[in-house]
Amino acid sequence: MRIGLMVHGRREDAVSRAKQAAEYLLARGVTVTAEDDAAALLGPEVMPFSQAHGADFIVALGGDGTLLRGAQYALRWDAALLGVNMGRVGFLAEVEPEGLEAALDAVMTGQYRTELRPLLEVRCGQKGWYALNDVVISRGGYSRLITIDALVDGDSTGRYVADGLIVATPTGSTGYSLSAGGPVISPRVDCMVITPICAHTLQHRPCVVHGGANIRLRLCEEDVQRATLEVDGQTCQELQGGMQVDVHKDERALRLIRLRQTRFFQTVRGKLTEWTR
Repeated sequence: MRIGLMVHGRREDAVSRAKQAAEYLLARGVTVTAEDDAAALLGPEVMPFSQAHGADFIVALGGDGTLLRGAQYALRWDAALLGVNMGRVGFLAEVEPEGLEAALDAVMTGQYRTELRPLLEVRCGQKGWYALNDVVISRGGYSRLITIDALVDGDSTGRYVADGLIVATPTGSTGYSLSAGGPVISPRVDCMVITPICAHTLQHRPCVVHGGANIRLRLCEEDVQRATLEVDGQTCQELQGGMQVDVHKDERALRLIRLRQTRFFQTVRGKLTEWTR
């Protein structure tokens, strides 16, 4: 068995828990790998990802950002992904730090189930990426509002003059899209949501489209403007007027490890505690 560790390197508690996990797994004959920077902190028996030939499972110790990075490796190696919450919210995480060893035992003995989460394929020119949460075109450091045309299956949903535009999966609906006024969407719904960020016109509202839609976002070229393309929180491409980004659901899905029966809206209430105060 091969288990890869993703670690929030700027959190001492995450590094400490990663060392605990590595020692626990190595003592049981598991091959342990980690991101190159983390592997240097975890000891000589932990193989860097750059030298690894894959993993059966990825364990992400951090917040949702760490888990999203882990998702990229899980996709590359067709591995299942387990999140250990070392952050503030950890909406996608399955276990808290004190349950780490019990969770690793469950993974090693097959006492878990997997939950499939849809992915978005994102293309800009010849470049491509995959998103579990969202795709964002934002003005970044550009001082003015930007203008974006959005089309769904060739049908224009509008011209948005805004700080930016988000295309989110149901998984990502509780992230940036929610902060920008988008709806909470159950992960069992086959759809995507287009959410404007601080739109200049009040008529622009979040728009839910079917899961098989082909979405095209085009940065208008009428004005000289710049924008940034971000995929799951990572800056991927600087955009100029006239450039376009195509988004659609990928054929593959990410496998999240689940160790217990949970209810989605119960998790929403528990994680977004301000709703229950």
